[in-house]
Amino acid sequence: MKRLERSPLIQLSYSRMIGFLREPEAIFWVFAFPILLALALGIAFRSSGPQKSAVAIEQAPGSVAVHAALAASDRIEVRVLPPAEAALELRRGRIAVLVRPEGVHPPTLAFDPARPETRLAQLEVTEALERAAGRLDRVTPRLENRPRPGSRYIDFLIPGLIGLNLLGTGMWGVGFPIANARQLKLLKRMVATPMRRGDYLLSLVLARLVWLVLEVVAIVAFGWLAFGVIMRGSWLGFAVVTLIGGLAFTALGLLVASRARTIEGVSGIMNVVMMPMWMLSGSFFSSERFPAFMQPFVHALPLTACNDALRALTNEGAGLAATLPEIGILAAWGVGSFYLALKLFRWE
Repeated sequence: MKRLERSPLIQLSYSRMIGFLREPEAIFWVFAFPILLALALGIAFRSSGPQKSAVAIEQAPGSVAVHAALAASDRIEVRVLPPAEAALELRRGRIAVLVRPEGVHPPTLAFDPARPETRLAQLEVTEALERAAGRLDRVTPRLENRPRPGSRYIDFLIPGLIGLNLLGTGMWGVGFPIANARQLKLLKRMVATPMRRGDYLLSLVLARLVWLVLEVVAIVAFGWLAFGVIMRGSWLGFAVVTLIGGLAFTALGLLVASRARTIEGVSGIMNVVMMPMWMLSGSFFSSERFPAFMQPFVHALPLTACNDALRALTNEGAGLAATLPEIGILAAWGVGSFYLALKLFRWE
C-alpha cells in the first residue's frame, strides 16, 4: 500500500484529478454544456407528429376555389397572398409551394426542388386538388403507423453528444494542462526530477477516466429522465466503447499537445484536428449524407466509429460483438496516438 502511495503515477493522477475541481469553466463544459445542448435540441426537434406543409396561393381569379380545395386537407397550412409577397415568401423559404391559379387550366405549382420538404408539399397539394376535382382512389392500402422505438431525433442525438463530449473533454482535458504547464515553465523544472515521460502522460490519461464515468452517466441519466432515451443493447458494450473512446481521444490530445508551446498554439492545432470530426462524424446528423467517395475517410475517423457504435448499442439493441470493428478503429487511434506522443513529447 505504501509503495502505491509513493508511486509517481498514482500521485500525478491524483493531483491532476483534484486539479480539475479547481477549474469551474472545465466543469461547465464537461457536465453542464452537453446537458443544456441536449435539452435545447431535444425541445427544438421534439417528435410532435408530421408538420403541415406551408403553402401560399397567389391572389388571382380562381384563388378562392383553390383555397377551398387545399383547406380541406389537414396536412396543408394554406393562405392567399398578393403575387409579390407570395414570391418573396417562396424565395425566403417560408412556404414550400406557391400555387398560381390559371383560370380554366390546372394551376401552376412553383417550388424549389433543392429543398427536401417541397416534394412532400407538392404531393400534398396535388392530392388535395385532385380530390376536389372528384378523384377516386383505386387502391386503399392498410396503414401501420405506430411509433418505432429509437427513431426520434433525440434518440439519435444523445449517443452523438456522448461521443462529442468524449472527444472534446478528452483532447482539451489533457492538451490544455500540458500547454499551460509548458508555457509557465513548469515542465522545464520537471526535467531535473526522476519523473519519466510515460508516467506523466499516463497520469493525465488515468485522471481522465475518473471524470469520464461521471460525465457519461450525467448525459445518459439526463436523456432517460428528460426524454425517455433508454439503452436497448448491451451495457457491457456501452461501457467498453465509452472507455476505449475516451482513452483514444485522450491519447489524441496528448499527441496534439506534445510539442505545442503556448495555449494559442495548442488551441489552433486542437481546432484543426477536431473540426473535421465535428462536421463529418455524424454527431448532429447522419454521416451517410456525405458523398460515397468521402465515406472511407469519414468512417476512418475515431469520432465516427464512436458515434456509430454508441448508436448501435443504444437504439438498435446491438451487443458487444457487433461493435468490435468500431472498437478496433478506436483502439488503433488510441495506441498509435499514445505511442507517437511518447516519441514526440518534450519537457521544454
